[in-house]
Amino acid sequence: MMFSKELFGQRLKEIRLNAGETQAQLCEVLSINKSRVSAMEKGINTTTAEKIALICEHYQVSSDYLLGLVDDPRDRLKSKEPRG
Repeated sequence: MMFSKELFGQRLKEIRLNAGETQAQLCEVLSINKSRVSAMEKGINTTTAEKIALICEHYQVSSDYLLGLVDDPRDRLKSKEPRG
């Protein structure tokens, strides 16, 4: 599966709305301006690993879900068996 800024944006907006928050409230959590949140939700930009971690912690979702690697917000990508 390949990373998609559009899917990242859709999921970010979905989890924000499901939490009943505004873009302004997410801006406060991330210490960024509203235009940056808007650009992320539209799939134009992404953000740093640190801010992704804040989003995941704030909304209690896995980064794998936010990044489009799994479809369940609480799930994580299963790691492969170690080679040996």
